[in-house]
Amino acid sequence: MKSPALFYLVVLTSLTGCQSLVAPRATSPSSVPTVKQVAYLDPAGVPPDELPPRDTPPEVLPPPVASVSQPLSLWDAASLALAQNPDLIAARQAEGVSLGALGVAQTYPFNPWVQIQVTPDPRLADGRTGTSAHYVLLMQTLQLAHQRQHREAAALSVLNGTRWNIVQAELLAVAQTERLYFAALYQRGMADISRANADLSRELLDISEKQLRGGQLSAADVAIVRLDESAARRRAALAQTNYQTALLDLRRQLNLPLSMPLSLSGNLTDFQFNPTASAALGKDAAEWESPTSDHEEVGRSSAPSHVWEIAWQLAAARPDVLAAQSDLDAARANMNLARANKMPDLQIGPYYQKTDGGATLWGFRAQADLPVLNTGQPLVRQRMAEINQRQTVWEQLHQRAALDAQAAIDRYERARRLVAGSGSTLELPQELSKLEAQFKAGEIDVLRIVTARTSLLAARQAQLDILNELAQAAAAVTAATGLPPEAVVQGR
Repeated sequence: MKSPALFYLVVLTSLTGCQSLVAPRATSPSSVPTVKQVAYLDPAGVPPDELPPRDTPPEVLPPPVASVSQPLSLWDAASLALAQNPDLIAARQAEGVSLGALGVAQTYPFNPWVQIQVTPDPRLADGRTGTSAHYVLLMQTLQLAHQRQHREAAALSVLNGTRWNIVQAELLAVAQTERLYFAALYQRGMADISRANADLSRELLDISEKQLRGGQLSAADVAIVRLDESAARRRAALAQTNYQTALLDLRRQLNLPLSMPLSLSGNLTDFQFNPTASAALGKDAAEWESPTSDHEEVGRSSAPSHVWEIAWQLAAARPDVLAAQSDLDAARANMNLARANKMPDLQIGPYYQKTDGGATLWGFRAQADLPVLNTGQPLVRQRMAEINQRQTVWEQLHQRAALDAQAAIDRYERARRLVAGSGSTLELPQELSKLEAQFKAGEIDVLRIVTARTSLLAARQAQLDILNELAQAAAAVTAATGLPPEAVVQGR
């Protein structure tokens, strides 16, 4: 199986122009990961130490990189979120810090130091002949246990973890955008239903008032219709307010100003929701189907037995799990560095000396610490404890991610079967149209038509609620498994 997180990273980098990377492959918790040597490239091919400083003041920052000139699709919304979400823009700056730390680790501490000492002869002060004793000492510290290699490995692992954290932030941003987009479509659908109901209520009130003036309807029946029309009008106004609030939440996610018009394309019925098994493993959708019986308890898990297997594989490739694995790699590199530091550094260099007797001396001088009391073992034990801690964090995060993926998949599949079993039409039944025609002709009373329209409104809202549950479950699958939205959701 291809790594979903790695595939998702390719999609994200193609949209945002992020740096390319080769990330470590996820392993099972039973094995101990080792430090991976990862090759990183700067976006512009410029070494990290030559990048210009980012000191642009906030007041002259460029405007949002994209504008909305036509109805916004789900995929356009995800692209906008990746390009100009404020949290993502700030999170990506952490990569520069890790690149700088890598440059520091790759710099060998070649810093020779010099020491000069001059001792004037006291005879020179009395005007007699003498020689000033002096010496010049040039020393360089040599690291004999390959400490630089371990520092580079730790810095590479930290950089790798930083980049996986950025990918995780991008994944959550796309999932949140998907959730807000579907929520806005749901609120717009509710607003359309409420507005249509308010229009029908107003039409029914006009007909009732005409029948009242003609003596065909009582004042009590008209009062009932008037109350129903007032409630329908207020529900329509509230639904429109909820829709505008949902658009505001989506604007904030996409970093769009209020002055920029925003409209969404399509509705919830325009999307096709695929089985997660075929999206994750490429299997036939029929292998995943496990329809529940009519007598199955409500809320009972309906996932097949192999759902845990799928969830475990998806969780292993999730960006936050890979970031935890990179932290474990960094801890192992730090432990190797602590072990290497148990070997004392050697200071060596030439010296020149002239004694007060006039003799000139040349030679070499070497110096090293004697690890008598501090052998470096306490630091090694600390690094070992850090490895155990991060190993546990990685294993438990993998376990939790698998549980989240299993729950998200189970919720999604139950909602998908519920939509398939309930139908997708929200059209006005012919029976209600006949009832309205009969009411206009005065053949039935107003209570019957009000009851029928109330039942229709409840049915249409229930159908929209089911579609919204499926859409929100699809967004939860994206966040919990790392699968891109287009792997699960497609336009009809």
